[in-house]
Amino acid sequence: MAKPTMDYYRYVIQSAAPLREVIIAFLGDLPFDTFEETETGLNAYLRKDDDVEAIEGQLSDIAGQLSFSYTRELIPHQNWNKVWESNFEPIQVGGFCGVRASFHPPMADVAHEIVIDPEMAFGTGHHETTFMMMHQMQGLSFEGGRVFDYGCGTGILAILAAMLGAEQVDAVDIERPAYESTLENASRNGVGATVHAFFGDLGAVPDNQYDIVLANINRNVILNSLRALYERLLPEGVLLASGILLTDKALVVENAESAGFQWLAEERKGDWACLKFKKA
Repeated sequence: MAKPTMDYYRYVIQSAAPLREVIIAFLGDLPFDTFEETETGLNAYLRKDDDVEAIEGQLSDIAGQLSFSYTRELIPHQNWNKVWESNFEPIQVGGFCGVRASFHPPMADVAHEIVIDPEMAFGTGHHETTFMMMHQMQGLSFEGGRVFDYGCGTGILAILAAMLGAEQVDAVDIERPAYESTLENASRNGVGATVHAFFGDLGAVPDNQYDIVLANINRNVILNSLRALYERLLPEGVLLASGILLTDKALVVENAESAGFQWLAEERKGDWACLKFKKA
């Protein structure tokens, strides 16, 4: 499948270190594709064909609330791969699994190796939330099960679920490049027949029921989807959710319990939480 041709804007944000995770959480509700921390703040990437004017209006409001400044620069499509390669480093979750790009040497000391080459760095696993999701997946039974990756990005979690023995993995993302990247990466990793990707929101996915739902998105999407995800789970099914700041954990737990979930456990890394629920 041919990759789409895309130009991106890079927003160079100047901010104090303690604010960076909070800024990412706020910007996560906007259509920014990825973030990378720098010595002076962070960079956020936005596709040129998005509604830049409207998004910048919201960005300006957030900058006023959180007291940070930013500049914008265009990154032409032909330069993006070099930018991505220069910033991507392999990630390893103990001896359980690892994520690398095709230009990195193979990982000899992991049970499950995932190789990705996204057009854009959707959820590459460097972010604390993806690391925690993968770590929590180590303690779940996927063999012969049905799994749903809600907000799949590059498809890392969906691919890992398939590698762990899931019989069927459905994955969805509202960003077409992410959807296409998931298809390509699933095929690259030998699980293309198991991972079924869909483009759109929750309504784009067949009305299946699942043993496990993986949701590494953001607080607002998770809060708005809890009841629908509850209905998608089989009895005793498990929801793993991240993209949640520690300061928002209590709110998410309260709403999840109101939707019928039982809160089982949490993992923390930096300012972020990964929450484990069961369909009660």
